[in-house]
Amino acid sequence: RLVKQMDFTEAYADTCSTVGLAAREGNVKVLRKLLKKGRSVDVADNRGWMPIHEAAYHNSVECLQMLINADSSENYIKMKTFEGFCALHLAASQGHWKIVQILLEAGADPNATTLEETTPLFLAVENGQIDVLKLLLQHGANVNGSHSMCGWNSLHQASFQENAEIIKLLLKKGANKECQDDFGITPLFVAAQYGKLESLSILISSGANVNCQALDKATPLFIAAQEGHTKCVELLLSSGADPDLYCNEDNWQLPIHAAAQMGHTKILDLLIPLTNRACDTELNKVSPVYSAVFGGHEDCLEILLRNGYSPDAQACLVFGFSSPVCMAFQKE
Repeated sequence: RLVKQMDFTEAYADTCSTVGLAAREGNVKVLRKLLKKGRSVDVADNRGWMPIHEAAYHNSVECLQMLINADSSENYIKMKTFEGFCALHLAASQGHWKIVQILLEAGADPNATTLEETTPLFLAVENGQIDVLKLLLQHGANVNGSHSMCGWNSLHQASFQENAEIIKLLLKKGANKECQDDFGITPLFVAAQYGKLESLSILISSGANVNCQALDKATPLFIAAQEGHTKCVELLLSSGADPDLYCNEDNWQLPIHAAAQMGHTKILDLLIPLTNRACDTELNKVSPVYSAVFGGHEDCLEILLRNGYSPDAQACLVFGFSSPVCMAFQKE
């Protein structure tokens, strides 16, 4: 006999109470009758969703107010689903401004966290809900601090989504532009990594450090060069990003290496005149010629050689070759 395994993230109609269904559908008339009969307002479905969660998520304003009046304790307002979402999280994620207002005024915690440490503020940012974001900030939501499990916060998320209005609002409200996640990544680094030029421009204009380094020593310029974001590379270079800041623990890898290895010729052209040539010949360094060969990019190799980089670069202990030619033969 086949037994269907229950999914605790999917809603099943047969696990939801009649009160929950009425709240989900915004059926005020039915809900009123059920409450008069004394039906419970805190019966959870298979996801741990109670009627208050249904009302909040589905923007059933009048139903929400009725449920709060039926159980006015702060505990009910703050009850969480199995994933740790309270009604405020659900309303904020959907941009239900009126629901958010009612919940906050009834005592909902603007800094409540889910099992993954996500806050209502983060969800509002993630879903581009700027009016809800403003309301949460007015009621004491913390603009700084970790808003997710990896330490990624609301400014990181706004930078990733390239929501200029939200980025500017968060900065105006005191968001730390140098905040780091668990990997040492800042919002500016995020913008460079994902090619979010407008986010990058706003953060640079606000004074964010263009030469910040993640825990693995990578810089915004390095990651932009690696990912092929030419416009971001141009902006970073014009804003003081250092092309000679080594981007790994062994002090051999620079943005020029990333561009050469990944085959980004336009970025390579930008970096060659600005990068110190010591990387091409100095002991314990690695010529970008190796990177071009390793990546298999003949066009990048041609550019480097045409600009004077040596085909007889220093021995490369990192890759285990005595010369770029040896690497080329090995790859063949």
